[in-house]
Amino acid sequence: MASIARDKNGLKRIMFMGADGKRKTIRLGKMTIKQAATFKTNLERLLKADYTFADVDVDWIDSLHDDIHAKMSKFDLVSPREVDPEPERKRFAVKEWVQQYIDSRPDVKEGTKRKWRDVEDKLAAFFKNDYIDDVTVQQAKNFRIYLKSTVGLSENTIRRHIGITRQFFNSAIDAEIINKNPFRGQPVSVRANPERFFYVTQEMALKVLDACPDSQWRLIFALARWGGLRCPSEVLRLKWQDVDFERSRFLVHASKTEHHADGGNRIVPMFPELRPLFQDCFDQAPEGAVYCLDRYKGRWSNLGVHFARIVKMAGIEPWSKIFQNCRSTRETELFKKTNGNVKAVCSWIGNSPAVAMKHYAQVTEGDLKEAAKMSLLSEAAQKAAQYPAEMPCKAQKTGDSDIEETVFLPGKTGIYSNLQENPLGGIGLEPTTSCVSSRRSSHLS
Repeated sequence: MASIARDKNGLKRIMFMGADGKRKTIRLGKMTIKQAATFKTNLERLLKADYTFADVDVDWIDSLHDDIHAKMSKFDLVSPREVDPEPERKRFAVKEWVQQYIDSRPDVKEGTKRKWRDVEDKLAAFFKNDYIDDVTVQQAKNFRIYLKSTVGLSENTIRRHIGITRQFFNSAIDAEIINKNPFRGQPVSVRANPERFFYVTQEMALKVLDACPDSQWRLIFALARWGGLRCPSEVLRLKWQDVDFERSRFLVHASKTEHHADGGNRIVPMFPELRPLFQDCFDQAPEGAVYCLDRYKGRWSNLGVHFARIVKMAGIEPWSKIFQNCRSTRETELFKKTNGNVKAVCSWIGNSPAVAMKHYAQVTEGDLKEAAKMSLLSEAAQKAAQYPAEMPCKAQKTGDSDIEETVFLPGKTGIYSNLQENPLGGIGLEPTTSCVSSRRSSHLS
């Protein structure tokens, strides 16, 4: 006979007498009393059948959990189950897995996939036919060195590549292809690089504007320099229906931030530098035109190359990050024009104050000169305030010599001590006059 026992934590166990005359226990774990009673009944039938399957519910035995079944087989109540061998897991080469992952992501933008494909090519060139589960931490570090020394990428570009690579390997962890990410721990956050900042002055901007070959190129450059738009993504997506001439503003659709709460849409003022260029393009647009700039629609990759040629035609050496520094210049300029209205400027430019301060706002040569002027003016003002109080008073000339008297001023301890060190003679503090001196002389005599 078997009996059911309840533990304090609510777990159940079955106790019975084995063939060797010793008491045995099978722990059932968390189970209702009804389920435990069913188990007890079937166990007793099994014991009465002299460990045969006669009058035993075979379906019940088959339905037992592997853990319970293993405990019963331990007491020779049932035969051990045959465990199916674990199917051999397919192994992926690095380039094979990355290609499969990119192909499985139809939800990402085409521009993002272009960046992923670029990283895929570099991974394939470095790891060749290496399996992804064989990649070690040291190999991951060597890949970083390869990007710097062989490919010649900048530090920030390397960080972006490593960040994308980490994403590829994390997806392999989710698919249970690998257990850990060898790229974990490598820096991936992009750092500010002041050395690549360049301030596009108004004088330079006007020269470039004059060098632009047509109205569309003038508007492209102006939207980057005076509108602060991302080029080409935001500039080439601008539609005429988004331009409000009456209220002097236009709507910008930012694909980069469309996953944000605002959907990537922001209102930008039509600054005075932009209005005539918008009007010029509008007047020349064909009937039914949808986009403000339709010439380079779908051919964004060479826009920076074309713009660099225009800058050279203006007699200026093309600067680094040629479009982003236009945007950076405008945000820096607007901070000054709005007296530091960070919320408004960041709303127009489409970034956060933290990003603006780290990657966009510049300290210009003009700022340094202005600070120097302020320092000089402050110093001059201080001297002007002190000058009347520190001027010595000159006494009347007596004979061939000039006699100077230092007058005591409250709070000027240096002057006061001078008076103590040089005591006055019999004439005292008052200047001498003929009347007073004659009386004093007669009195002293």
